[in-house]
Amino acid sequence: MKTPDRKTIQQFINRIITWQPRHRYARITYKWGKRVFLTIFIAIILFFSLNWVFPLPDNIEYSTIITDSKGEVLHAFLTRDEKWRMKTELEEISPLLRKTIIEKEDKYFYRHPGINLLAIGRAFTKNIFRWKRTSGASTITMQVARALEPKSRTYFNKFIEMFRALQLEQRYSKNEILQLYLNLVPYGSNIEGVKSASILYFKKNPDHLSLAEITALSIIPNRPSSLVMGKNNDRIVQERNRWLQQFANDKVFTQKEIADALSEPLNATRGSIPQLIPHLSWKLKQQGGDIIKTNIELNTQLKTEKLVADYSRILTLKNIRNAAVIIIDNQTHNVITYVGSASFTDTIDAGQVNGAKAIRQPGSTLKPLLYGLCIDEGLMTPKAIITDVAVNYNGYAPENYDKQFNGYVTMEYALEHSLNIPAVKGLQWLGKDAFIDKLATCNFQQIKKDQRKLGLSMILGGCGANLEELTGMYTIFANDGRYVAPKYTQVAFQQPGQGEKILTPAATFMINEILSKVNRPDFPLNWQSTEHMPKIAWKTGTSYGRRDAWSIGYNKKYTVGIWTGNFSALGIPELSGANIATPLLFKIFNTIDYDSDQEWFTQPKDCDIRMVCSETGLPPGEHCDNTVTDYFIPLVSSTQLCNNLQEVAISVDEKISYCKSCQPASGYKKKWYRTVTPDMQRFYEERHIVYEKMPPHNTDCERVFKEGGPAITSPRNGSEYFISKKHPEPLQLSCNVGNDVHKVYWYINNQFYKADEAHNRQFFIPEEGPVKISCTDDKGRNRDIWIRVKFVDL
Repeated sequence: MKTPDRKTIQQFINRIITWQPRHRYARITYKWGKRVFLTIFIAIILFFSLNWVFPLPDNIEYSTIITDSKGEVLHAFLTRDEKWRMKTELEEISPLLRKTIIEKEDKYFYRHPGINLLAIGRAFTKNIFRWKRTSGASTITMQVARALEPKSRTYFNKFIEMFRALQLEQRYSKNEILQLYLNLVPYGSNIEGVKSASILYFKKNPDHLSLAEITALSIIPNRPSSLVMGKNNDRIVQERNRWLQQFANDKVFTQKEIADALSEPLNATRGSIPQLIPHLSWKLKQQGGDIIKTNIELNTQLKTEKLVADYSRILTLKNIRNAAVIIIDNQTHNVITYVGSASFTDTIDAGQVNGAKAIRQPGSTLKPLLYGLCIDEGLMTPKAIITDVAVNYNGYAPENYDKQFNGYVTMEYALEHSLNIPAVKGLQWLGKDAFIDKLATCNFQQIKKDQRKLGLSMILGGCGANLEELTGMYTIFANDGRYVAPKYTQVAFQQPGQGEKILTPAATFMINEILSKVNRPDFPLNWQSTEHMPKIAWKTGTSYGRRDAWSIGYNKKYTVGIWTGNFSALGIPELSGANIATPLLFKIFNTIDYDSDQEWFTQPKDCDIRMVCSETGLPPGEHCDNTVTDYFIPLVSSTQLCNNLQEVAISVDEKISYCKSCQPASGYKKKWYRTVTPDMQRFYEERHIVYEKMPPHNTDCERVFKEGGPAITSPRNGSEYFISKKHPEPLQLSCNVGNDVHKVYWYINNQFYKADEAHNRQFFIPEEGPVKISCTDDKGRNRDIWIRVKFVDL
């Protein structure tokens, strides 16, 4: 087939353009058709041009509303123009509501393009012949246009309204236009929209309205000033019934539906918008949005609020005036209860402060996470032995809550009794930055900001955290060590198995076993509050100065976080997590999970049991007699055998000991001695606790030992000391030495100062300037430090 050339194509196009029908009537029809087509084309171009020049003013500000897990309104906020204008969602427009409104306002709503030309013609004819406006022709779309851009009623403005109606039809679907109508229809005063009217007058959502209630609401916008709900109910019922009879005549509804609607009384009056969960509502409002759907379970929320209010009234007798509570569902990670203070309306005790969001000192509440991380790093197991004695890390000397030391303790004992010194040691072993990285993963924002400023004291509460973060962090213990951020609002889709791995299931299980024991010092003495309580694990915390008391508990179903204290940060001597916060925790668990038979956490596959030496927590060595069972993680936990005993060659009279260099060929014997670390030796000496000491080393030995020299604990190496010129105070000399050292020799600036027993303290007044301090033990091992001294006028 031959392809046509360019000339042939041009001739064909010209023929089409200049073609005229042969018959006269056909020519006339063709001529008018071209004019109609051209008119339509110009109208379309004009419409889109005007649409671009005069865009639709459809940027509507709605009242922010907060709903619970079932969609019920819990809280709402006025718009900037002081209107209650709540957005009705498409799914809230019930078939009954849609049918009633369309039948009353615009029967042909789904058939016209926004303008009903027949209705306009009929209304125009009536108005012309009667010389007054007797009939309108506004469609629902035109009413929406008028609501978006209110203007006086003139014919010119009517044309503008029709143009806006066409714009609406071009941009939105019919259902969306109906939704706009229901959102903007006026109900008098500052009420706009069917949802606002439904909640204020009938205390229900629009999809729950009856036929009688819908009809009553539909007639108010025509006369909002003369038909006021609660004031003109009789007239509203009369007008309502008239429309119901009209619906019956038009057979829109069945006779039974009409009869039921006619007999329904109208007792409605204007109520108030719910103002529940105020703290969470204000928090979520900052995020923006018209409808914020929370996961709050209203029944649990109201019960918890009542418990908190009643408990806080009792605490006021102790000058403790506030509390905050968060409850998280561990299966869904939904925040189902949020209480920011004992009473939002309490202006005396700053009830509007959100205690769940306020940054406070967390006390000891971070310790379970630290110990879990140490378990995962192979640094500890529950029966691992830690020394709870005086320590000093570059000038930081932590103390326990009771100012006492406990010597050798297991890790689980340290956690059960919330000992401070073992926790600081654990953080020093793990590393501060590694711990902060895990907390940052758990969304601890203030800790993340302060990372460079934080030190070892953070594990004792020397950092900033809030109840939201702490309660969210504790959910990892109920979810095999995985962290999922608490969900305050509903999400459309949630992928399964998500979350950040913080701990292994094995470490999580070990912490759960420790925290669920009831033979703990922080167990409440009031048995009545725990009689039917489900099994839970919990941890308490008290901040420095007794300003904050915490108690956070969990089981498989829920994690509950409690804070008690004063928003003024006033310290109270009676305030503690165990005595103040934990009783409230138990009351709440008794309420939300009363007498539950929920299964407890089971031992995971990566967790095993082994025998360990009770004196070290390590796998038993050849001479270990006392063993206990302990959990451990295969291939992770330490496999080092217990070396708690060492064999030493000593003289027959047990007065001197020998090293391999000076050990005689005969005239000696061997004896096993328990290894006692220098810090524990000082602990025993200060408390006059008798322990078997190793005899001093042979004085005739010429060997100089390189390892295990004395550790100078005071003064601190590299420190600067200011001493008063008028009243100079001496500096203390002290050191830690090995079990086989009995005597030490002190030197100041290379000059011999004094010799004494190893555990005795000496004092001296130094010279101004740099000072070198040396300590040599009876084995010839030496340690030097430097300090700087400055005399000042005081």
